[in-house]
Amino acid sequence: MARILIVEARFYAHLNDMLIAGARAVIEAAGHEAEVLTVPGALEVPGAIALAAESGQYDGFVAIGVVIRGETYHFEIVAGESARAIMALTMDGIAIGNGILTTENEAHALVRADPSQKDKGGEAAKAALVLMDLQQRFAA
Repeated sequence: MARILIVEARFYAHLNDMLIAGARAVIEAAGHEAEVLTVPGALEVPGAIALAAESGQYDGFVAIGVVIRGETYHFEIVAGESARAIMALTMDGIAIGNGILTTENEAHALVRADPSQKDKGGEAAKAALVLMDLQQRFAA
């Protein structure tokens, strides 16, 4: 049984709850254990994953959060930089499924977060599981 850490940016709680439910369902259906760690925003998710990965306590990670376009340029910074940092960690060999939604509005986020609709939390968990399998396959 693998230990997977779901790191959530707890900004839109109602949307995160759905994303986490989808991720947790996939992880538990695969026979693994899920734990949730909360950080303030999407920019803190990669740093928390990096720290947790260094601990050696987890086999994989799922990044969860919601970034909704606002009236300022801040959306582009948060969306781009969180994705860039998660990709950098993945390229360093950390198994991460990226479930941070970047949407135009809350209605779009709701459809993507809902496990009975697009289930992006579940999809992110599936991606983490695939990367964990690849880690084992290519381990020396």
